[in-house]
Amino acid sequence: MGDAGSNSDLKLGVNGFGRIGKLTVWHHVARKYFKEIVVNIGRPAGTSLEDIAHYVQRDSTYGRLQTYLYGQSAQPVVEAVDEKNGSMVLDGTHVTFLRSNRNPVDIGWRRQGVRLVVETTGQFLDPTLPPDHARGSLRGHLDAGADKVIASAPFKIEDKGQAMPEDAVTTVMGINDSDYDPRRHRVISNASCTTTCLAHMIKPLLDAFGPNKILSASMATVHAATGSQAVLDRLPKSGKTDLRKNRSIMNNIILTTTGAAKALSLVIPAMQKIGFIAESVRIPTASGSLIILVVNLQEELDTEPIKRDLINDIYSQAAELDPNGYLYYTDQQNVSGDIIGFPRAAAIIEGNETHRRTAEVTIDLEKVPGIDKEIVAMLNKRILRVPVTQTVIYGWYDNEMGSYVNMLGDRTVSIAEDM
Repeated sequence: MGDAGSNSDLKLGVNGFGRIGKLTVWHHVARKYFKEIVVNIGRPAGTSLEDIAHYVQRDSTYGRLQTYLYGQSAQPVVEAVDEKNGSMVLDGTHVTFLRSNRNPVDIGWRRQGVRLVVETTGQFLDPTLPPDHARGSLRGHLDAGADKVIASAPFKIEDKGQAMPEDAVTTVMGINDSDYDPRRHRVISNASCTTTCLAHMIKPLLDAFGPNKILSASMATVHAATGSQAVLDRLPKSGKTDLRKNRSIMNNIILTTTGAAKALSLVIPAMQKIGFIAESVRIPTASGSLIILVVNLQEELDTEPIKRDLINDIYSQAAELDPNGYLYYTDQQNVSGDIIGFPRAAAIIEGNETHRRTAEVTIDLEKVPGIDKEIVAMLNKRILRVPVTQTVIYGWYDNEMGSYVNMLGDRTVSIAEDM
């Protein structure tokens, strides 16, 4: 997907230089699709551009930039650090850093010649807010000169009465990326790392069984720490009701929430017909997360029972047929550190841990809404026993570079190719 050669006429803009912003730069420096990148930090950092260069080439999770690019024997790849122009060259890619404006509308993408922007701050996610909104807006990038903006997180519409704008779309690569219409869509959400993994875990089951056979589903993500969490305990800000988010991630397992269920229905509309619950637990690791997916399937009398091997075969075959390698199946035993940096794998299914159990669910027809009581009275039996199989599937994902940033890079390049 756009890996051969480069689109030399298009500069890439990146707003924000935290975890996703920095690793996005790493990804595109390695990919060599864009010859020039403009990063908006929006504020002074350190004492000089040299300090930014220091931050660029070192990472506590993924090591040094040159090692990421070329292995242990590689030499440093940061060159031509130019304080006056705010630029440097990273392995041949010219990168300019802007350190003045945090509000998207003031960034000046037009002056920089940037038409495509990846928004990574997590602060501007409402596609309905006007460009000149007082707190800043995703659409501010468009007024500042960009033609397209990709958000590295799910959209969050503050006014629940507002509908999703016609020019906005949420996509997950390998699931519904074809929903993007280059003629219509200007604001694109790349969903979240968890939604991306979850979508690739759910879709093979939907393809195999259909939505009518899936009675219900639930998931819990055992998720690595993010930048929004405290290193040490701190006092919550005014009005905050979830006191756990201010507790130390270094010392605790923290219950929290996830919007994965809502975002999933945007990329796989069939999920709107299925009862689904999503929960999240944060743990003290830097990266590497796990989804535990529980699905209840209705058995049919005229077909083979749903066995563990059948579930694993569904995933292994789907992985073999995936042209992008987004879904990966393994029978090996893994821990979270094994999948950090695993390239382009939205979900790594650990078949060794797939479990299933079939039991009968008792249904009293008199208590089922919508069934005429006279019809129930005419039946010989009002109690039904329906065979239901519950299956548990484990899916790993590197919530930073390996899964999410690499797939965000694929989304970015695919959009660039249509510009």
